[in-house]
Amino acid sequence: MKVHYDEKVDALYLGLGDEKPDGVIEIAEGINVDTTTDGKLTGIEILKASKKINIDTILSYTLELDKNILKKEIA
Repeated sequence: MKVHYDEKVDALYLGLGDEKPDGVIEIAEGINVDTTTDGKLTGIEILKASKKINIDTILSYTLELDKNILKKEIA
C-alpha cells in the first residue's frame, strides 16, 4: 500500500495496488474508492483529509499484510 498526501489540496490517497482504476465510487462526502471493472479496489481518496483524520498519524503507520488473504475468493 502506498500513501500520498497532497498538502496543497488537503487530499490523502491510499494506493492499494498497481492496477489502474476504471471508475470511482463516492462512499461518503469527500471519500472516493477507485475500482476496476471487475470490482477490485485500487485506491481510496480522502478529500479535506486533515479535517477527517490526523495526517501525522496516518503517515507514520506501518502495515503488514498477509498476501494470502488477497488470493482468497469472497463468497
